[in-house]
Amino acid sequence: MASNAEQVEVGASEQQDDSPFVSEDEEAQDDKDQQQVVELSLDDTEIDVTHSGLRNLQVANVLTKLEVVCARRNKVSGIDDNLAASAASLRELDLYDNCMEVVDPKIEELQELEILDLSFNRIRKLERLNLPKLKRLFLINNKITCIEGVDRVPNLELLELGANRLRKLENLESLPALAQLFVGRNKIAKMECLTRLANLSVLSLQSNRITKIEGLESCPALDALYLSHNGIEKIEGLENCRALTTLDLASNRIQKIENLENQTALEEFWFNHNQVDSWEDVERLKHITTLVTVYLEGNPVAKDQSYRRKLKVAIPWLQQIDATFCR
Repeated sequence: MASNAEQVEVGASEQQDDSPFVSEDEEAQDDKDQQQVVELSLDDTEIDVTHSGLRNLQVANVLTKLEVVCARRNKVSGIDDNLAASAASLRELDLYDNCMEVVDPKIEELQELEILDLSFNRIRKLERLNLPKLKRLFLINNKITCIEGVDRVPNLELLELGANRLRKLENLESLPALAQLFVGRNKIAKMECLTRLANLSVLSLQSNRITKIEGLESCPALDALYLSHNGIEKIEGLENCRALTTLDLASNRIQKIENLENQTALEEFWFNHNQVDSWEDVERLKHITTLVTVYLEGNPVAKDQSYRRKLKVAIPWLQQIDATFCR
């Protein structure tokens, strides 16, 4: 076995027996002189092979100290059988923007994995993941139609499923540690399946088909709620969310500012492009002495030429109105 002082090469077109990563370059498969070679120390704990033309992720047994592997923007469609043998200490695997059509079952062999990024691939189904230490899972911009297979990741703290094909929030009951849930840019019509997420602090449902704020009764730790670009017509369902500091309701169909009496910690109120036309509604924000930023542009009330002055008089402690800081 090579000593720790030796180097291990990563080839981009020709497979070698001792290479930890191997890829085939379509333009130079048979031209050894055009190989891309990266030298790796046997003691490396982090490896970055972004945009290297990789097709198959292979890790040699010599790299037993690996903790982070970043292989973004390649053509990886699968994981090599020997990956687990050299990755007992692997904590983070980043395969953003590759060609994976399924969650490779060999990923389950990485039992120390804490962060997994499979965003911008071609995954249609979220297969069961048996990764008890996984804390952060990114699956942005795939083709996933259903939230499933997450019952064996009990320590998951962040789940990112934005820009998929989801129509429903479901199967989240087994994620008691979940603190951040991002499911924007899907086709979700109802806020549901949130009753066991007592630790949820960030919920993003932007650009969906939500028409009613509901299902948040068991989310007292919620700090940031993003519901812009939906079809919501009324502010409601926030009675138990007293820890909110950011509330994003921009680009909905809301005509009145109401039901915010319990929001005594709110700092950011994003309410642009709704249908509020009364200054009486705006003045209902006066009791929230923690407010720092208010967005109201795009509402009928903002057509008033004295809009900024009136808002500042009503809430003098504001530091920002729309995109402009207050003087």
